[in-house]
Amino acid sequence: MPFQIEALIVQLRREHPSWGAPKIREKLRRRCSDILLPAISTVHAVIDRHGLVPRGRRRSRYKAQGTTLSRPQQPNDLWCVDYKGEFQLADRRYCYPLTISDFTSRYLLGCDALEGTKEIYAFSVFERTFKDFGLPMAIRTDNGVPFASTGFFGLSKLSVWWLRLGIALERIQPGHPQQNGRHERMHLTLKKEATKPPGKNFLQQQAKFDYFLHEYNHERPHQALGMRYPAELYRPSPRSYQGLPPLEYPLHDRTVTVTECGRLCFGGRKINLSAVFAGQNVGVREVADHVWLISFMHYDLGFFDDQCCRVECTPNPFGAKVLPMSPE
Repeated sequence: MPFQIEALIVQLRREHPSWGAPKIREKLRRRCSDILLPAISTVHAVIDRHGLVPRGRRRSRYKAQGTTLSRPQQPNDLWCVDYKGEFQLADRRYCYPLTISDFTSRYLLGCDALEGTKEIYAFSVFERTFKDFGLPMAIRTDNGVPFASTGFFGLSKLSVWWLRLGIALERIQPGHPQQNGRHERMHLTLKKEATKPPGKNFLQQQAKFDYFLHEYNHERPHQALGMRYPAELYRPSPRSYQGLPPLEYPLHDRTVTVTECGRLCFGGRKINLSAVFAGQNVGVREVADHVWLISFMHYDLGFFDDQCCRVECTPNPFGAKVLPMSPE
């Protein structure tokens, strides 16, 4: 670009700080009809390069909070999930038990000896559990990995998958494990009966967990259940796991698939959303001139304008707010 044109762009921006690239380009066209007009994106790049584009506040890190905690009455209304604290096996490797229980019946749905808390391990465990027992209405967790994150609304790829399956998210308040009290109480029994002494390796440790799971569900009278067994109260969910249903947005202008790096490629623009939505379809709808709304399922995530392409979050649509402590 000729330096005279660049200087004129900068001059117009300084004279009219509220003008965006489209208006400045139009002014160039009227003043200099004999030049090859730069693209709007080029004009924007010039004023940005000269420090004339105000920088919005960076998206702050999500601060973990508790959500509304339900008091379910039926099996599969709520499952409780957590990692029992890691411990060392005899072969000096660390084991991270992932446990899943039904809130109402206290039935222990799963106890898996895992090598870490990576999402890939958790995905496999939950897919198998969903196939065996169906889908719950909600899942309660703490705010740790892989159930939550410090990013977009505290979501993780695992929790986004749960939402796609129609499972509501419940999170306890940070530092209040008593809000998942009955699950934590089960961990004490698990620690006593299945980790001391630990197994020689993962295979032997999983065998100890499998024995404990059967005994806990089918042979051990539970005082909180009137001395009944959890297996006497639990029934599999009628909501069977059938994979993810297609996700379309007929009431939006477009359906866009989020890239692996968490972007929306939309009309030649690249809008940074979040990698937790990678591979998911979102809806994009224009709600005002140059202002677009991004939705995931029936949740509104945020807005962006088609000049800066920076997403401004909506109030948290997933119900995260500080509440009085619940006893469990």
